[in-house]
Amino acid sequence: MHKIVIKIRRELKRSADDKTKEIFQRFFKEKVTFYGVRAGVVSKIGKEYFTEVKKLDKKKMQAVCEELFRSGISEEAWIAASFAHKYDNFEKADFLVFERWIDKYIDNWAKCDTFCNHAVGEFIEKYPAYISKLKVWAKSKNLWKRRAAAVTLIIPAKRGMFLADIFKIADILLQDKEDMVQKGYGWMLKEASRKHEREVFNYVLKNKKVMPRTALRYAIEKMPLNLKKRAMAK
Repeated sequence: MHKIVIKIRRELKRSADDKTKEIFQRFFKEKVTFYGVRAGVVSKIGKEYFTEVKKLDKKKMQAVCEELFRSGISEEAWIAASFAHKYDNFEKADFLVFERWIDKYIDNWAKCDTFCNHAVGEFIEKYPAYISKLKVWAKSKNLWKRRAAAVTLIIPAKRGMFLADIFKIADILLQDKEDMVQKGYGWMLKEASRKHEREVFNYVLKNKKVMPRTALRYAIEKMPLNLKKRAMAK
């Protein structure tokens, strides 16, 4: 085990409390493993140890991330996701590593969003041709991989990027039965609506008869009241 991982675990255990652990669990339907460390403290620990991680070569950095992900403990996964994001010098080969981590270690919405919103999202901005891979993820049997296909594009969507691809991914996920996937692609559409309100509104109107209400509500959340009413009308 890498010495950085040992030190991070020691810090997390020292900072844990039962009340925080209990509060965290309320946000999940499934049983989730936590130490019980407040998010701000987790972020502080991650920043502190990134000063050591950034000195490692990429293989060693990714090995540290893998050890943290492998534990299954949420706070360790959040720190691993932050290391992958902050290390920053993305190369095309990283995609296969990121995909493997999603397949093996991502098992709740918080791990999915923390990792995909930032590290995977920035990778896609650097190598937009890999959006084609997200469309494959959107057809996966793994619900977290389907959510990842959408939430990876949250920050690019907010910036007005990749609108045509966002609609294609939404098309694939449109009638997904899992509410975590519905919320994921609805969130993606909501962020796209910041720069492309009319286009997203038209997309929602076109699909409202088959779009789950959960996804629809997320998609229109930032729109003016008159547009919301039109979208929600039976």
